[in-house]
Amino acid sequence: MTLTMGTKTGDSVPTRPSLLNRLKTGDDPASWREFYAIYGPLIRGFALKAGLREDEAEEVVQETAISVAKHLPGFVYDPQVCAFKTWLLNLSAWRIKNQLRRRQRHPSTGAVPRDRSHEAGADETSWTSPTNRIPDPDLPDFGAEWDQAYDRRLFEAALERMRSKLDPKAYQIFDLYALKEQPTREVARTLGISVARVYLAKHRVQAALSREVRRLRGQARP
Repeated sequence: MTLTMGTKTGDSVPTRPSLLNRLKTGDDPASWREFYAIYGPLIRGFALKAGLREDEAEEVVQETAISVAKHLPGFVYDPQVCAFKTWLLNLSAWRIKNQLRRRQRHPSTGAVPRDRSHEAGADETSWTSPTNRIPDPDLPDFGAEWDQAYDRRLFEAALERMRSKLDPKAYQIFDLYALKEQPTREVARTLGISVARVYLAKHRVQAALSREVRRLRGQARP
Protein backbone atom coordinates (compact mmCIF):
# COMPACT_ATOMS: atom_id res chain seq x y z
CA MET A 1 0.00 0.00 0.00
CA THR A 2 1.24 3.47 -0.86
CA LEU A 3 0.03 6.63 0.77
CA THR A 4 0.25 9.82 -1.26
CA MET A 5 1.61 12.36 1.15
CA GLY A 6 3.55 14.76 -0.99
CA THR A 7 7.18 15.25 -1.89
CA LYS A 8 10.16 14.80 0.41
CA THR A 9 10.56 18.41 1.33
CA GLY A 10 10.71 18.01 5.11
CA ASP A 11 8.58 21.16 5.40
CA SER A 12 4.93 20.40 4.82
CA VAL A 13 3.38 17.03 4.04
CA PRO A 14 -0.26 17.25 2.89
CA THR A 15 -2.64 14.82 4.54
CA ARG A 16 -5.21 12.59 2.89
CA PRO A 17 -8.75 12.29 4.21
CA SER A 18 -8.73 10.41 7.49
CA LEU A 19 -8.60 6.64 7.50
CA LEU A 20 -11.98 6.47 9.25
CA ASN A 21 -13.61 8.68 6.64
CA ARG A 22 -12.20 6.56 3.83
CA LEU A 23 -13.38 3.35 5.47
CA LYS A 24 -16.87 4.78 5.80
CA THR A 25 -17.17 5.39 2.07
CA GLY A 26 -17.44 1.70 1.29
CA ASP A 27 -15.25 -1.00 -0.15
CA ASP A 28 -11.70 0.35 -0.15
CA PRO A 29 -9.13 -2.48 -0.05
CA ALA A 30 -6.16 -0.13 0.40
CA SER A 31 -7.75 1.52 3.42
CA TRP A 32 -8.61 -1.84 4.98
CA ARG A 33 -5.03 -3.00 4.50
CA GLU A 34 -4.00 0.15 6.34
CA PHE A 35 -6.50 -0.62 9.11
CA TYR A 36 -5.07 -4.12 9.57
CA ALA A 37 -1.50 -2.82 9.52
CA ILE A 38 -2.24 -0.22 12.19
CA TYR A 39 -4.73 -1.87 14.49
CA GLY A 40 -4.13 -5.58 13.87
CA PRO A 41 -1.02 -5.78 16.10
CA LEU A 42 -2.80 -3.81 18.83
CA ILE A 43 -5.90 -6.03 18.89
CA ARG A 44 -3.88 -9.23 18.56
CA GLY A 45 -1.60 -8.24 21.43
CA PHE A 46 -4.47 -7.65 23.81
CA ALA A 47 -6.20 -10.86 22.76
CA LEU A 48 -3.03 -12.75 23.67
CA LYS A 49 -2.84 -10.88 26.98
CA ALA A 50 -6.36 -12.12 27.73
CA GLY A 51 -5.07 -15.70 27.42
CA LEU A 52 -6.09 -16.60 23.87
CA ARG A 53 -4.01 -18.75 21.56
CA GLU A 54 -2.44 -17.33 18.42
CA ASP A 55 -5.20 -18.69 16.20
CA GLU A 56 -7.90 -17.39 18.52
CA ALA A 57 -6.23 -13.98 18.69
CA GLU A 58 -6.08 -13.83 14.90
CA GLU A 59 -9.78 -14.63 14.73
CA VAL A 60 -10.45 -11.78 17.16
CA VAL A 61 -8.63 -9.44 14.77
CA GLN A 62 -10.71 -10.64 11.82
CA GLU A 63 -14.02 -10.51 13.67
CA THR A 64 -13.27 -7.08 15.13
CA ALA A 65 -12.53 -5.77 11.63
CA ILE A 66 -15.85 -7.20 10.42
CA SER A 67 -17.64 -5.45 13.30
CA VAL A 68 -15.89 -2.19 12.47
CA ALA A 69 -16.92 -2.48 8.82
CA LYS A 70 -20.50 -3.19 9.82
CA HIS A 71 -20.95 -0.43 12.39
CA LEU A 72 -18.47 2.25 11.32
CA PRO A 73 -20.93 4.03 8.99
CA GLY A 74 -22.93 4.97 12.09
CA PHE A 75 -19.90 5.99 14.14
CA VAL A 76 -19.43 9.73 14.61
CA TYR A 77 -15.98 10.89 15.64
CA ASP A 78 -16.57 12.84 18.84
CA PRO A 79 -13.98 12.40 21.61
CA GLN A 80 -16.41 14.02 24.06
CA VAL A 81 -18.91 11.19 23.51
CA CYS A 82 -16.83 8.16 22.56
CA ALA A 83 -13.34 8.24 21.11
CA PHE A 84 -12.58 5.74 18.37
CA LYS A 85 -10.00 4.01 20.56
CA THR A 86 -12.67 3.39 23.23
CA TRP A 87 -15.11 2.15 20.60
CA LEU A 88 -12.45 -0.16 19.16
CA LEU A 89 -11.55 -1.45 22.63
CA ASN A 90 -15.19 -2.33 23.29
CA LEU A 91 -15.47 -4.19 19.98
CA SER A 92 -12.22 -6.04 20.61
CA ALA A 93 -13.14 -6.92 24.20
CA TRP A 94 -16.48 -8.28 23.06
CA ARG A 95 -14.79 -10.55 20.53
CA ILE A 96 -12.23 -11.70 23.09
CA LYS A 97 -15.06 -12.59 25.43
CA ASN A 98 -16.74 -14.56 22.63
CA GLN A 99 -13.59 -16.60 22.16
CA LEU A 100 -13.35 -17.34 25.89
CA ARG A 101 -17.01 -18.39 25.93
CA ARG A 102 -16.47 -20.78 23.01
CA ARG A 103 -13.52 -22.33 24.81
CA GLN A 104 -15.70 -22.91 27.90
CA ARG A 105 -18.35 -24.60 25.77
CA HIS A 106 -15.81 -27.03 24.31
CA PRO A 107 -13.26 -27.63 27.09
CA SER A 108 -12.46 -31.23 26.14
CA THR A 109 -11.85 -30.86 22.42
CA GLY A 110 -10.61 -27.30 22.34
CA ALA A 111 -12.81 -26.78 19.28
CA VAL A 112 -13.65 -23.17 18.57
CA PRO A 113 -16.77 -22.89 16.38
CA ARG A 114 -16.76 -19.81 14.22
CA ASP A 115 -18.84 -16.88 15.42
CA ARG A 116 -21.43 -16.14 12.73
CA SER A 117 -23.26 -13.34 14.51
CA HIS A 118 -21.86 -10.83 12.02
CA GLU A 119 -23.07 -12.65 8.92
CA ALA A 120 -26.13 -11.70 6.93
CA GLY A 121 -29.34 -13.02 8.42
CA ALA A 122 -27.84 -13.67 11.85
CA ASP A 123 -30.02 -12.97 14.86
CA GLU A 124 -28.87 -9.72 16.40
CA THR A 125 -31.86 -9.09 18.64
CA SER A 126 -29.65 -9.36 21.71
CA TRP A 127 -26.87 -7.22 20.27
CA THR A 128 -26.26 -3.86 21.95
CA SER A 129 -24.13 -0.94 20.89
CA PRO A 130 -20.45 -1.46 21.78
CA THR A 131 -20.39 1.99 23.38
CA ASN A 132 -23.13 0.99 25.83
CA ARG A 133 -21.82 -2.35 26.97
CA ILE A 134 -20.77 -2.82 30.58
CA PRO A 135 -17.21 -4.17 30.87
CA ASP A 136 -17.16 -7.90 31.47
CA PRO A 137 -15.80 -8.71 34.96
CA ASP A 138 -14.18 -11.88 33.58
CA LEU A 139 -11.97 -9.90 31.23
CA PRO A 140 -8.79 -8.11 32.33
CA ASP A 141 -9.21 -4.36 32.73
CA PHE A 142 -7.35 -3.08 29.70
CA GLY A 143 -8.56 0.53 29.88
CA ALA A 144 -5.44 2.52 30.77
CA GLU A 145 -3.09 -0.02 29.22
CA TRP A 146 -5.11 0.01 26.00
CA ASP A 147 -4.96 3.82 25.83
CA GLN A 148 -1.17 3.80 26.14
CA ALA A 149 -0.74 0.99 23.64
CA TYR A 150 -3.17 2.63 21.21
CA ASP A 151 -1.31 5.97 21.30
CA ARG A 152 2.04 4.22 20.95
CA ARG A 153 0.81 2.16 17.99
CA LEU A 154 -0.50 5.25 16.18
CA PHE A 155 2.84 7.00 16.66
CA GLU A 156 4.69 3.94 15.36
CA ALA A 157 2.38 3.70 12.36
CA ALA A 158 2.79 7.41 11.61
CA LEU A 159 6.56 7.06 11.89
CA GLU A 160 6.56 4.09 9.50
CA ARG A 161 4.66 6.11 6.90
CA MET A 162 6.61 9.33 7.29
CA ARG A 163 10.03 7.72 7.22
CA SER A 164 9.99 7.20 3.46
CA LYS A 165 8.20 10.45 2.68
CA LEU A 166 10.35 13.03 4.43
CA ASP A 167 13.72 14.45 3.56
CA PRO A 168 16.21 11.71 4.58
CA LYS A 169 18.50 14.19 6.33
CA ALA A 170 15.64 15.67 8.34
CA TYR A 171 14.52 12.20 9.40
CA GLN A 172 18.07 11.24 10.37
CA ILE A 173 18.29 14.31 12.59
CA PHE A 174 14.92 13.52 14.15
CA ASP A 175 15.92 9.90 14.74
CA LEU A 176 19.13 10.82 16.57
CA TYR A 177 17.74 13.75 18.52
CA ALA A 178 14.11 12.84 19.29
CA LEU A 179 14.07 9.03 19.14
CA LYS A 180 17.57 8.08 20.31
CA GLU A 181 17.67 11.15 22.60
CA GLN A 182 21.22 12.17 21.78
CA PRO A 183 22.28 15.64 22.97
CA THR A 184 21.68 18.43 20.49
CA ARG A 185 25.34 19.37 20.13
CA GLU A 186 26.35 15.74 19.69
CA VAL A 187 23.83 15.34 16.85
CA ALA A 188 25.05 18.54 15.22
CA ARG A 189 28.69 17.44 15.51
CA THR A 190 27.98 13.92 14.21
CA LEU A 191 26.12 15.18 11.15
CA GLY A 192 28.23 18.27 10.57
CA ILE A 193 25.33 20.71 10.87
CA SER A 194 24.39 23.62 13.09
CA VAL A 195 22.47 23.28 16.34
CA ALA A 196 19.78 25.49 14.84
CA ARG A 197 19.26 23.02 12.03
CA VAL A 198 18.79 20.20 14.53
CA TYR A 199 15.99 22.12 16.24
CA LEU A 200 14.40 23.10 12.93
CA ALA A 201 14.42 19.56 11.53
CA LYS A 202 13.00 18.16 14.75
CA HIS A 203 10.20 20.72 14.70
CA ARG A 204 9.28 20.02 11.07
CA VAL A 205 9.29 16.24 11.39
CA GLN A 206 7.37 16.37 14.67
CA ALA A 207 4.73 18.59 13.06
CA ALA A 208 4.36 16.18 10.12
CA LEU A 209 4.10 13.22 12.51
CA SER A 210 1.45 14.99 14.56
CA ARG A 211 -0.63 15.62 11.45
CA GLU A 212 -0.36 11.97 10.45
CA VAL A 213 -1.33 10.79 13.94
CA ARG A 214 -4.39 13.08 13.83
CA ARG A 215 -5.31 11.61 10.47
CA LEU A 216 -5.04 8.09 11.84
CA ARG A 217 -7.16 9.05 14.84
CA GLY A 218 -9.93 10.09 12.47
CA GLN A 219 -9.44 13.83 12.56
CA ALA A 220 -9.39 14.98 8.95
CA ARG A 221 -8.01 18.42 9.58
CA PRO A 222 -4.64 19.50 8.15
